[in-house]
Amino acid sequence: MSIPRTILAPGQLADLDLTCIEGTVPTGLGGEVFISTAEPETAGAHAFFGDGMMIRLSLQSGSHGAAADRWAWRVRKLDTPSARLREKRPEAFAPGVMGTMGAFGFSNAANTAPLPWGDRLFATWDAGRPVEIDPVTMGFLGEVGHRDDWAPTMDLPVLPMVNSTAHPVIDPERDCLWTVSFNPMMGGLSLIRYSGDGAHVDRWPVTDGVIPQSVHTITQTRDWLIVADCAFRVDPGEMFGAERTVTTFPDEPVYLIRKDEVAATPSGQEVSARCLRVGPEVMHYYAVYEDADGVTVLFEHTPEQDLAMALRADDIDAWGRPVDPALVGMYTHPLSASRTSLLAFDPESGTVTERATICEPERYWATQLSAMDWSLEGQSAPTVHHLLTAGYHPEVVTQRALSLYADRVDPKDLPPEEVPPTLVTLDRDGLTPQGDWAYAEGDYPSSPCFVPADAGQNGSSRYAGSSPGGHEGWLVVPVLSDDGFRVEVFDAADVSRGPEAVLASPGRETLPFIIHSAWMPRAVTAPDRDRLTFADDLDDTRLATLPDDLASAAREVAADLS
Repeated sequence: MSIPRTILAPGQLADLDLTCIEGTVPTGLGGEVFISTAEPETAGAHAFFGDGMMIRLSLQSGSHGAAADRWAWRVRKLDTPSARLREKRPEAFAPGVMGTMGAFGFSNAANTAPLPWGDRLFATWDAGRPVEIDPVTMGFLGEVGHRDDWAPTMDLPVLPMVNSTAHPVIDPERDCLWTVSFNPMMGGLSLIRYSGDGAHVDRWPVTDGVIPQSVHTITQTRDWLIVADCAFRVDPGEMFGAERTVTTFPDEPVYLIRKDEVAATPSGQEVSARCLRVGPEVMHYYAVYEDADGVTVLFEHTPEQDLAMALRADDIDAWGRPVDPALVGMYTHPLSASRTSLLAFDPESGTVTERATICEPERYWATQLSAMDWSLEGQSAPTVHHLLTAGYHPEVVTQRALSLYADRVDPKDLPPEEVPPTLVTLDRDGLTPQGDWAYAEGDYPSSPCFVPADAGQNGSSRYAGSSPGGHEGWLVVPVLSDDGFRVEVFDAADVSRGPEAVLASPGRETLPFIIHSAWMPRAVTAPDRDRLTFADDLDDTRLATLPDDLASAAREVAADLS
């Protein structure tokens, strides 16, 4: 039994004060780690689809109401318009294969990734607009951009379906947020820019931009925005109750868009892009910000991992066993060994050159999440890339998935035994392992987060340490287990030594499935800005299509949020 049976259990997210149960918390460790997760009670048939919740772990003991020798672990459900409407009228919502829909429209779960921007904090999801929350209270402040600005995939009465990305980027030199809007049914791709103020965003359709699957990630250099199609593919037949028949594409288009061209083009007009192709499948990728020597991007490939497939009660696992009911709803793990590659793009010639790659299925199986130095200095000259692999666990690989991918995967090539989860540090230029740490049976690590040493000192920006790049500082890693979750702190320069400190609750509470994390140097009240209100989004003509009681509920929520 390798996957915790509590990983999807409801009712586990609560405020706690953690203690140091092993080692010594490093001097200088500070700031706040924010972690996005999905509420298990509202997830439905897929772990990814629950309403958004945010966790904040303070790395300074004695803060946020904790005792002097305790570390504050605080949890809040995001009180978005979607969540408030669902609480008010739960019968008007129903889970589906793409998320939660109902009479009001499509719920914005905002459950995938925290996105810091200076002292501001946003929560994101692939199928919704970014949501701004207050870093101190974690209360809802507003969604980004009026619904009409985004060209929604489905223009629903109250909650439009907006297909976007869970990983927008903050442009450090233009002081704006870049993201995308696309229509997976029609194929159109648009670039979105949010200035940080006001109720609106700018949108530029990308000439001949087609996204056949999804856009989980975008990345950037100083001069370019990079947008790749990602391996989460919706099956239209499955939406109407049929068996899944589609697979992820083994390669995908990658669009490179010049920022200067966007700046010179009025909002609403088309911008051009260079289209290249990359394979195998990807979900996460990260560019070197400094592009004087060309565009270089690290890709975390996930071949034959169909994240749109979740375990069902009637599934049989890779070893011929019925799936444990406790794991129903967990996403299907990869059918092939993951790989990481470093690719150089030449937008003018249209060439892609592989500079380095790593694929070691005996040690590193199932690329999961990663950690890096997100400061401008760190992204301009990254030194290492910290990668968390989930390992090979046959109980979350199903015969149904193997049958669907039978033309690409031979079950005989799967590992003969389990491969443990592993935290590994890769040299950023050659992708050579610099050290790794393998986890024990029953441990499920997640969401590593890099915390720089001496942040904001020596003339660096507030998010940068004294020696940027990802090698000097710490990795904060939550570990899920049926014996109680814990938080491990590693020296980023040598993860192979194991954790320097371990934090846990005295009650050894368990923790459900969590997703991405991000570090902020401090948590202060969000600045006063002009933001979109939910009332701004409501439209009398659209509301008139609803029964009177539902339209009244929407207006009540808008009044509560005003």
